[in-house]
Amino acid sequence: MKLTLKIWRQKNANTKGRFETYQAEASPDMSFLEMLDVLNEDLISQKQEPVAFEHDCREGICGTCNMVINGEPHGPMQGTTTCQLHMRHFNDGDTIVIEPFRASAFPVIKDLAIDRDSFDRIIQAGGYVSINTGQAQDGNAIPIEKETAAEAFDAASCIGCGACVAACPNASAMLFVSAKVSHLAHMPQGKVEAKRRAQAMVNQMDEEGFGRCSNITACEAECPKEISVEHIARLNREYLSSSVGSQVKA
Repeated sequence: MKLTLKIWRQKNANTKGRFETYQAEASPDMSFLEMLDVLNEDLISQKQEPVAFEHDCREGICGTCNMVINGEPHGPMQGTTTCQLHMRHFNDGDTIVIEPFRASAFPVIKDLAIDRDSFDRIIQAGGYVSINTGQAQDGNAIPIEKETAAEAFDAASCIGCGACVAACPNASAMLFVSAKVSHLAHMPQGKVEAKRRAQAMVNQMDEEGFGRCSNITACEAECPKEISVEHIARLNREYLSSSVGSQVKA
């Protein structure tokens, strides 16, 4: 396959970026990231600067392969991360436009690599269960209804890639935050800190500069783990109930 790649190149968050055009050849059996590896090998052999992009597991688990492909976060395949996207889903002669996720809370580090530390700070604000002493209780020792456990697992499948933010015209992180809150809200272990959690994580989300949710649901459509927007409704309920009679400062 012969392809024309229009790739966003940007030295850092403080410099102006631009699209640069490259010609590349790829096998239909390659993953999208393998195709970029081959491109970088060619650029290095020509003593040119390789394209910076993030990756780790290449198994659709870590969420670091965040890039917008032809205007869609993670590319054209539904429920698929960039690393699991294969070149057989493109055609010989295609022009592919590749750029980083666009959000002020995700500043560009270089080229296609972005800084998602804002997500980490939201988790640090309350997306955890405190175990202050002793060993954590065996999960099987706590009886949880199957339906409740399934709903918690659905929320827990969020990999924090940021596709929801990139897809949202407001750059909202509500789907990510709601998945993390909803996961723990379903579990008895998460009840102790429930009131503080919802307020603290929403406050941190606002502090990071993410936009407001306007229920467009583009986040659900582009999420590689197909997280439901129903979790946003649960986050709203958790936040409102926690706000009655108490306020938590960010």
